[in-house]
Formats: sequence, C-alpha cells, structure tokens
Amino acid sequence: MKFNCCFLKKRFLLLLIALGIGSALYANDELKLLTDSLRRVIDEKHVFVKEKEDRINRIKCMLKSPGLTLEGEYRINLRLYNEYKKFHIDSAIHYVDRNIEISRQLNRPYFTNQSFLNLGLLYSMCGRFREAEIILKSIKTSELPRDLLINYYQTYSSFWGHYSISVANNLYGKQQAAYQDSLFALIDHTSWDYRMSQASYYIWRDTLKSKEIFKELLEIEEVGTPNYAMITHSYSRLCHHQKKYDEEKKYLMLSAIADTRNATRENASLQSLALIAYDEQNLADAFKFTQSAIDDVISSGIHFRAIEIYKFNSIINTAYQAEQARSRSHLTTFLISTSIILFLLVLLVLFIYIQMKKILKIKQALAQSNEELLRLNNKLNSMNSQLNDTNNQLCEINSIKEYYIAEFFDVCFSYIHKMEKYQNMLYKIAINKYYDELIKKLKSSALIDEELSALYTRFDKVFLGLYPTFVSDFNALLKDEEKIILKPDALLNRELRIYALLRLGITDSGKIANFLRCSTSTVYNYRTKMRNKAAVDRDEFENEIMKISSTQDT
Repeated sequence: MKFNCCFLKKRFLLLLIALGIGSALYANDELKLLTDSLRRVIDEKHVFVKEKEDRINRIKCMLKSPGLTLEGEYRINLRLYNEYKKFHIDSAIHYVDRNIEISRQLNRPYFTNQSFLNLGLLYSMCGRFREAEIILKSIKTSELPRDLLINYYQTYSSFWGHYSISVANNLYGKQQAAYQDSLFALIDHTSWDYRMSQASYYIWRDTLKSKEIFKELLEIEEVGTPNYAMITHSYSRLCHHQKKYDEEKKYLMLSAIADTRNATRENASLQSLALIAYDEQNLADAFKFTQSAIDDVISSGIHFRAIEIYKFNSIINTAYQAEQARSRSHLTTFLISTSIILFLLVLLVLFIYIQMKKILKIKQALAQSNEELLRLNNKLNSMNSQLNDTNNQLCEINSIKEYYIAEFFDVCFSYIHKMEKYQNMLYKIAINKYYDELIKKLKSSALIDEELSALYTRFDKVFLGLYPTFVSDFNALLKDEEKIILKPDALLNRELRIYALLRLGITDSGKIANFLRCSTSTVYNYRTKMRNKAAVDRDEFENEIMKISSTQDT
C-alpha cells in the first residue's frame, strides 16, 4: 500500500512537471508570435497613421457642408477633438478653442463647461499643468449637471495622474485617488468606465476580484479596439503585481499592438515593453520600442511621459550603440578570420584542382574501360535473355509434346479398344447373317460423329488444361461487342479450336482443316473474320495469340 502511494505521488509529480513544461513551451511560442507581430506593426505604423488621417479628413469635410449651424459645427469639432486627443494635441486644442468661441456665441453654459474640461485634459496631457489647474479650478462644480460632473472628476483624476508621472512623484497619487472616490460615487456602476476603474482599484487590494473583472471586460470587448488596449494595459499591471511576468509581457504586447494599429500615440505599453526588453538585455527590441515611443511623443505633443522616456532613451541608446560597436568589432574580427580562412581555402582548392585533374585522367581511362565492359555486359545480357526465351519456349514445347504424346497413346488405345468392340459386333451380325443390319451399320456416320465429338471434347479439355486462361485472354484481344460467348456445356467452339491449334504451333491451314473436318477456305475465312474483330492491330492479332501463357509459365 505504501509503495502504491509513493508510486502515485511520483506519477502525479511527473504529470505536473510535464504540464508545466508544456505550458512554458506554449507561452514562449505565444510570446514569440506576439513579439514578431508587434515588430511588424511598428514597421507598418505609417499605414495606420495614414488611415487615421484619412478618417479625420473625412470628418473635416463635414465642416464645409452648406447650411451648417454653429451647434452642428460644435458637434463636428467635438468629434475632431476625440480623434486628435491622443494623436495630435495641438490640433485637438485648436478645435476645443473653436468650440469655446461657439459655446459663448450660443450662450450655452453646458457647451462652455464641456469645452473647458476638454481643454484642461489636453493641457495636462501636453505638460501645461499650471494652465490646466487654473481652468479646472475656475469651473464651478455646483453648476455642473451629473454627466459633466463625472467628466470633471475624470479630468481632475487624469490631471493628477499625468502630473505624478511627469514629476516622477507618487505622492500626488493621493489627490488622484480622492477624485476617483468622488467619481465612483457618481458614475453608473454598470458602465464600462466604472468596471474598468474598479478593476484597477482592486489590483493592489483584491487580486482575485480584479482578475475576475478584467476577464469579464476582455470577454465583452472586441479585440483591437482602443478600450481593449486600455484593458490589456491595466491587466498587465495586475500580472506584474502577481509576478506573472510572461503574462505581463503578453498583455502589454496586445495593448501596444492595438494602440499602434489605432494610431493611439499615448502608448504606455510600448514604453513598459522597452524597459522589460532592456532588463532582459534585448537591446535591439528595447531600442526599437523606445524610438517608436519617442516618435509618438514628438508627433502627438503628449509630453507627460516625455521626461521618463527621454531619460530612459539615453540609457538604451548608449547601451545599444555600445552593443553595435561590439558587434562591429566582432564583425571585423570575423571578417579578418574569414579572409584568412578563405585564402587557405583558395590554396586548398588549387591543390585539390591539380589532384582532381590527375584523378580525372584516371577516371576517363576507367570510364572508357567501363563503357567497353558495359557494352560487352549488355551484349551478354541480351544473349542471355534470348537464350532464356528460347529455353522457356523449348521447355513449353517439350511439356506440350510430353502431354500430347501421353494423350495420343491414351486416345489410340481407347480407339483400338472401341474398334475391337465394333469389329466383334459386326462379326456377330455377319455370322448371324443379318446382312441388312450390317449394311445399315456400315452406312451410318453416327459412330464417326460420336467419336469426333468425343475427340474434340478431349482436345478441348487437354488444351484448356495447358492454357486455362485461353478463352478469357482471347476475348481480351477482341472488341467488347465481338467477344465470344460459349454455350453452357461447351469448352471451345470452332473459331477457338482454330486458334488453339495455332497456339500449339500448327500454322498450316490444311492440317487445321483436316483436324476440324472442314475446307481450307473455311479455316481462312474464320481467321480473317476474327482478325477483323480484334481490338488490337489486326496484323498483330495472331502474334498476340501466340503470347497467351500456358501453365508452365507460372
């Protein structure tokens, strides 16, 4: 019992190890595929930027619509703000400024407050924190409706988040948390924003609950959307907290791919991946990801992460350049070594060439000898083949002769016995002076016909004993509609007997006619008729008949 328990424990342990190895291999393959995909997406980033610009231009064309009202222009500008917000800050600010003018012309406090909130968010994103704070403090929360109040707390929370990242000081996280608490009190608890904020809130407090919410969000969100990029980025923070670093990389890559494809230039995931690649001494990817992130910062004007990424870029760039220098040094050493080896190889090739020329002459002489031997060998093989064919034919002929000689003696003895019986019968009739009956017997051909029929039947049996497939092989040489169908009790018919005699080597039509008790012209007509029915060349028909195998061939 103790032995069985130990054995089961060992098997269970081996199973766990196997599953662990399998999972690790699968995870490595998945990460490699995602890394390749991210590199490819970064290389094609200009394509996605062009698609984004085309979409923005289509929206801009709506501003030229005839009869466009100020309110209609406001809503189009709001769409352009949302498109430019994480793509090109200055353009987004331009359309928000225009909306502030429109809201004042329309005297719509709702539009005015909404536009100032948007402007405050943009200022915090581009690093103009003092101006952003002045705008946010100037807004009276008591005058805001519920949806703008929610927007207000979201904007203030983002402001402190951007500021803490910009100055690299987590102390400002408390102010951000305070506005998030106010936001939670107002926001719809079934909304995406609430569920997302709740999942992020529980990362440091209840990892199981946080993971559960993230999984639910990933199930309902379409892959590749901007929201999907935000979910996967936040989920990667949970994986990091749980020390599941492969999963962290996986979700950071999914987020970075989605952001790049959507031309979202606030690509925090790409910066995180650059740090991870640097820690793993993967300087090529670290440099590529950092350069892409810096390009996004420069193109978009989103500067709250700029100080961090620029500082990190100098470290990566220095390490990358050092690595490139080492690579060039190694390459130079490799080229010198390769050149020396190549020179030695050239000398070796020359030596081999000289030796090969000598060997070639020997080979040519041997080749001539081999050709002569091969020619003689082929000639001997041909002669052997002919001898084998002749021997086979002789064996077959000897077998047929032996078989037919035995049959001939048997037929002769049988015929003598029958003649003796027939003579005795005629003798008795003559002794008894039954002359009329005697004359009748002598005039009758019944006995001859009976003996001929018996002879043909015996011939058919003997021949088919030697050539059992003769009928089917014969029919195979005829057209489908001309195949011979024998009567149920017949072995051969007259046409088949003619060709059976031919197969036995009796080619004289006169001898065949005598055997079959018919005229020579009849035999000739039968042979001509069958050649015309042949499925093969009529001139080769009888040659093909002679190739039909006997039992001795097997």
